[in-house]
Amino acid sequence: MSLIQDLINLDISDSKKVIAEYIWIGGSGMDLRSKARTIDKPFSSPADLPKWNYDGSSTGQAPGEDSEVILYPQAIFKDPFRKGNNILVMCDAYTPAGEPIPTNKRFEAAQIFSKPEVAAEVPWYGIEQEYTLLQKDVAWPLGWPVGGYPGPQGPYYCGIGADKAFGRDVVDAHYKACLYAGINISGINGEVMPGQWEFQVGPSVGISAGDEVWVARYILERITELAGVVVSFDPKPIKGDWNGAGAHTNYSTKSMREEGGYEVIKKAIEKLGLRHKEHISAYGEGNERRLTGKHETADINTFKWGVANRGASIRVGRDTEKEGKGYFEDRRPASNMDPYTVTSLIAYTTIVWNP
Repeated sequence: MSLIQDLINLDISDSKKVIAEYIWIGGSGMDLRSKARTIDKPFSSPADLPKWNYDGSSTGQAPGEDSEVILYPQAIFKDPFRKGNNILVMCDAYTPAGEPIPTNKRFEAAQIFSKPEVAAEVPWYGIEQEYTLLQKDVAWPLGWPVGGYPGPQGPYYCGIGADKAFGRDVVDAHYKACLYAGINISGINGEVMPGQWEFQVGPSVGISAGDEVWVARYILERITELAGVVVSFDPKPIKGDWNGAGAHTNYSTKSMREEGGYEVIKKAIEKLGLRHKEHISAYGEGNERRLTGKHETADINTFKWGVANRGASIRVGRDTEKEGKGYFEDRRPASNMDPYTVTSLIAYTTIVWNP
């Protein structure tokens, strides 16, 4: 094994070659895929990288008789696994004719973020990505007795100790790997349900929020692969009196961050309420199992907002209320939401859409 590890850690910088790991989203909308290619020199702009292709019939994205799907490089990150000049490349997918395939949510998001009125507002996002670590062979949360349950919720949120925090090595490895990659990861914490954790990405502007969350998810899945555990983004992985997993999305615009911004925030929240059903339908599959009105959620069929209220659809912080400007938190998105869809939809509803 040591020889294999030595070969994995080989420094190839003298060869002047760079390994580029192309990453894309598969047909389910949550299955990340990747493959690597050698390029002749380092590139700093994704526009300079070559397009590539893959077999879309093997990812549920194209028929077998016309299976070629084209990858367009969109964002570059440093590779924390191969290090050196090697890179991770977030891509989106198109037909050979240049049309975005139906599962390409990035293309739709980019169209919204490129609208002049949206770009002028410089939308900031901070996304709180919750996830659950599972034991590989039994699909049961890490640290839980197989087929059984730990003690009730209470001591696990931000808890420490071998009987409260399960999987911290994976969490810290992911944190540092994201920082190395250049992702704007702003923190991590243990969550209310044991075996559940959260990382935060942001503040990130516009389309970059989606790129960074997807690559952070990719890095997490690669690390759990190495650790022999499984990561689940299911919004309610365990039935019963256990918290679900969300992706609370913090949001502000330039107008909200300036003097008088609190009035802008209230108008934006009003618009979100008018389009509650449209947002819920785009906020993740299985979210009805999580948004029950219990466990720090609002009922899926109810829209309400409040200051410092974690049982609301939209929470406004005390600091924002006090300062009269700032941001708000949309607590409805599920942990398996598509960040391209969620971020662009919030921008569309609050900036572009008129009742």
